[in-house]
Amino acid sequence: MPEQKGPKPRKIPMRMCVGCRAMKPKKELVRVVKSPLGAVSLDRIGKMPGRGAYVCRDAACLARAQKQRQLERALDTPIDAAVFESLKKTMNDE
Repeated sequence: MPEQKGPKPRKIPMRMCVGCRAMKPKKELVRVVKSPLGAVSLDRIGKMPGRGAYVCRDAACLARAQKQRQLERALDTPIDAAVFESLKKTMNDE
């Protein structure tokens, strides 16, 4: 008689932080999204339409992504400094 196995463990989706380039579980990262209209914002639920990039919940990673223009490259759009400031502020509020 074959041995009964329990349910398979669920696969945890992994994403790469554009700042530190570390692979982490999706739930530990924040998604920054460029909407189809071109507006850049934080995606709190992870399901907003548009092109997305992931960043650690750390201001240092966001600063590194800004300095090296990694977020701009990932979203394929220029990002104003004011947008980065609002992202930092929103990230700190979470």
